[in-house]
Amino acid sequence: MRIVAGKFKRRSLLPPAGEQTRPITDRAKEQLFENLGGDLSGRRVLDAFAGTGTIGLEALSRGAAGCVFLEADKRTHGLLKQNVERLGVTDVSVTWRVDILRTSFRPRPAPEHTLDLLPYDLLFFDPPYKMASGIVEGRPLYKSLQRVAKPELCAANAEMILRVPTELDIVPPPEWTQYRELRVGGMKFLMCDRAPFDADAVGDDAEADDESDGAAGEEE
Repeated sequence: MRIVAGKFKRRSLLPPAGEQTRPITDRAKEQLFENLGGDLSGRRVLDAFAGTGTIGLEALSRGAAGCVFLEADKRTHGLLKQNVERLGVTDVSVTWRVDILRTSFRPRPAPEHTLDLLPYDLLFFDPPYKMASGIVEGRPLYKSLQRVAKPELCAANAEMILRVPTELDIVPPPEWTQYRELRVGGMKFLMCDRAPFDADAVGDDAEADDESDGAAGEEE
C-alpha cells in the first residue's frame, strides 16, 4: 500500500492485518481522486470505515486541511495510528476508534488540537462488503448516512463517496444526491452531493442513535 500522488507520493503505508478489511487498489484510488479533481486543498475530510487510512491519508497528501478517521477494529485502528504518525500528520488528524453505526460524527479533540474539523467537505464511507447490503431505509448504516448530513456536521456543498460491490443496487438516502457511479473492477464508487437539508428527513430513531455514541468510541 502506498500514497499515489501529492506531497507524500510513493510513501508506503502499513496494510491491514488479516482479511477484515479490503484495501483499495492503487488503480482504483487514482481513478477516484482524478474524478474528484485531484487537488483537495483546504477540504475537511471524514474517512469512515478507514481501515489503516489509505483514503484519508491520500486526501491529506493532496492538500486536504484535515481528516477524521473512524475505525472500529482495535488492531486495525492501531495500524491506522502508526500510518498517521509515520507521515507526520498527527496535527491535522483525529483517529477515532468508534462504532460508525452509533457515532455522533463529532470528534472531540484534545484542547491543544486547534484544527477546525467541522463541517466536513468530503466524506468517504467504505463499509465491509457484508455490511454494505444493510444500506436500506431504516437500517443503522442508512441512518448513519442520514445523520452525518446534518448541517452542523456537513458543509452545504459537501461530497460523499460510498464504496460498495458492483452487484449491489444501492440507493443513498435522500439527504444525498448521486451524481456519478464510478466502476473499477468488482467495486463501484457512488459519488454524491449533499441535498438541501430537510429537518424532517432525519427521524426520531436517527436522533436517538446520534445520542448513543457515549463510550462507544475511543478518540486518540
